[in-house]
Amino acid sequence: MAQKLIQHQTQQQVQQQRLSQQQMLQVKLLEMPLAELEENVITELDDNPALEEVRDDFDMPDDMSAEAGESAAGDDDEQYEAKSEREEREEALDSALESLGSDDEMPTADMRTASPGNPDADYEEIVWGDTTSFYDKIKEQMGLTELTPQQEDVMEYLIGSLDNDGLLRKSLDDIADELAVYHNIDMEPQDIENVLHKLQAFDPAGIGARSLQECLLLQIARRPDGKLKDLMRRVIGDHFEEFTKKHWDKIAAALQLSDAQADIVQQELRKLNPKPGAALGETLGRNTQQITPDFVVDTDDMGNVSFTINRGRIPELKVSPSFTDMVNTYKANRRQMNRQEKEALLYAKEKVEKAQGYIEAVKQRWHTLSVTMKAIINWQKKFFQDGDEADLRPMILKDIAEKTGLDISTISRVSNVKYAQTRWGTFPLRFFFTDSYVTKDGEEMSTRKIKLALKDLIAQEEASTPLSDDALAAEMKRRGFPIARRTVAKYREQLGIPVARLRKT
Repeated sequence: MAQKLIQHQTQQQVQQQRLSQQQMLQVKLLEMPLAELEENVITELDDNPALEEVRDDFDMPDDMSAEAGESAAGDDDEQYEAKSEREEREEALDSALESLGSDDEMPTADMRTASPGNPDADYEEIVWGDTTSFYDKIKEQMGLTELTPQQEDVMEYLIGSLDNDGLLRKSLDDIADELAVYHNIDMEPQDIENVLHKLQAFDPAGIGARSLQECLLLQIARRPDGKLKDLMRRVIGDHFEEFTKKHWDKIAAALQLSDAQADIVQQELRKLNPKPGAALGETLGRNTQQITPDFVVDTDDMGNVSFTINRGRIPELKVSPSFTDMVNTYKANRRQMNRQEKEALLYAKEKVEKAQGYIEAVKQRWHTLSVTMKAIINWQKKFFQDGDEADLRPMILKDIAEKTGLDISTISRVSNVKYAQTRWGTFPLRFFFTDSYVTKDGEEMSTRKIKLALKDLIAQEEASTPLSDDALAAEMKRRGFPIARRTVAKYREQLGIPVARLRKT
């Protein structure tokens, strides 16, 4: 019997959200730290002749984002200083280029001066404005990795979730939930782990590890093959508990090592870095610590908190009047235009629209930064008033998103690589976000406050008789922090505090 091939036509409605070019530009500028935005504005001014810098200082508005007293940082004197600094940079660069010789000699003492007014400046300071962050360096390596668009989003989220040591403290299940809720990315923990393995292949070795043990194993894996590498891997992989407790007699017995062999393995393991993120900062040099704050928060003696947005050396932008006139002239004579004039019209129109879009994106960035920082200050006002970390309230991205009416992904981008200078120090915005711990009685407490209380408790214990995790849990409960022993152990490890036996002196 011959089979009939029947063709059915069905209609299916699929909702897809695609970002326009203007939205993509706004997202791109929003993610940039201040130093990178300054470079981007300069590049755009060079590339687009229809985009110009406002030269007349009297035309510049006093406040780009007139909300709660936010204003652009810097006055006329600072603008003149920036101009002088640019001239010094150009002169120093010209001098360095002229001094380049065929023998590749090191710069002399005279060449190492950062500026004529600073003859004793360090050689490092000749790298002006090097504010490349740990996050930026990891993202540079990400650009060299083959990833799907979805994997790129997940990779960026993983990088943003790393702590200052370069380790990933969150579980993959939690990350999967956060990606689904906050970024509309549905990915299984196993698939996230595949992306994480790509991240763990980045430099420095150990980056993206989920524990100290994994961090050390990742570093060992990059060592040359041989018996020493195998022994190091076995110590960390199979005898990690003994390693953390410094029971080298047990390790030597289990691996049948002589005292000399055990000493060699021990010495090599000591060369591993438990904080690869900190190692990257050291490798990049002192200039990585030159953080440029995006916000300057001021707290007066009466407890009133205000802030300004640091605009750095970003000028006020405008559309070139000559290009606008050109477009208007061509439009008025459109019927008499020849082909060449029509092409000129299209070119001028494209550049004007691009300039208008860029100006709007920069303004949108100021506005988004403004409303986000205002919400953070209102939420964490007690901290900004007294600088006590214990006063930080539980606050997650969703809380600020609801307060501002912005998308959670937007809040995430703002808080990723932005810094706030306060009366109590300069902090990354992520510092102000803290998870909550819900007790058995349903009370919500800041994990940051609990950790500080635990750290203070351990600091007060008798050095000769340190408290066990059970004893710490009991004392924490007595102090008003009813947390379980396993929670004590977890927070103690996150604080980098060893077990009681190793604290004993």
